[in-house]
Amino acid sequence: MSESQRPVEPVRVAILDDYQGVALRMADWSPLEGRADIAVFRDHLGDADALVERLAPFDVVCVMRERTPLTREILERLPRLRLIASTGAMNASIDLQAARERGITVAHTGYTSHGAIELTWALILAAVRRIPDEATSFRLGGWQVAVGGDLQRRTIGMLGLGRIGSAGARIAAAFGMHVIAWSPNLTQERAEAAGARLVTKDELFAQADIVSVHMVLGKSSRGIVGAAELALMKPTAWLVNTSRGPLVDEAALIEVLDHQRIAGVALDVFAVEPLPADHPFRTLPNVVATSHVGFVTQETYEIFYGDTVKNIVAWLDGGGPSTSSG
Repeated sequence: MSESQRPVEPVRVAILDDYQGVALRMADWSPLEGRADIAVFRDHLGDADALVERLAPFDVVCVMRERTPLTREILERLPRLRLIASTGAMNASIDLQAARERGITVAHTGYTSHGAIELTWALILAAVRRIPDEATSFRLGGWQVAVGGDLQRRTIGMLGLGRIGSAGARIAAAFGMHVIAWSPNLTQERAEAAGARLVTKDELFAQADIVSVHMVLGKSSRGIVGAAELALMKPTAWLVNTSRGPLVDEAALIEVLDHQRIAGVALDVFAVEPLPADHPFRTLPNVVATSHVGFVTQETYEIFYGDTVKNIVAWLDGGGPSTSSG
């Protein structure tokens, strides 16, 4: 931003989708005192018209990863917007080309993947050991109601063996599990380096007692787990997805769960978020789920919001944000 463009009065900043109401507590926002008027929105707006109406008065919009997409249609209706401060190292739901065309800077923050890795295993353990059933029974005054399973000597199939998948593979080895893996470009050397055995995609779904999805969502990976893959799974197997909802064909998965053709599914991500209140995942008995909280940790939020403050200050000072795509 040039000297002539630098605001002479406080800019208006919108913080979106602060579900827990913690954004202003997770960082020191005092460097913006007198330079920015900050509004925090805890609710989520999925309607484009309502979102545009809300954001129209703001110069800066802070988005929490991909909770609120900023498409070309929306950006073209926000003539005042000059900075998008996004959390995370990338945000596929922002139309970067449209932002560049309109002179909107897009800034990103640091990130740690520990939370997502740990939640994956929290869900695996909760599913296999039937913890939701036991916890519900306990709160209602009951006692043991289920028989859990073991992880030792079981096989886990890692669908994707990048940073998070590789870390998950090492944890699986600590449990004494057999680790197999597949992704379109995975090599034998990379698989062995992570302690996994490279197999074909069909072999992974047929052999695994747990299939854990760890892939980046893109055109080629959307629906990569479909009816054909689910049909290969053992009736005692679990599917775990903490990556992105659209990687799995949701309709096919609901069909399989409804007919109890696999043991169940453990999910933290969904095709539509927030998940509608009447969605089948909320009532199917073989679903263990959380509300996309893999990255929702104290440490991660402190990085997200701390870097967001730095990015806004750098933009106001006329320099570039610490990480920018615009």
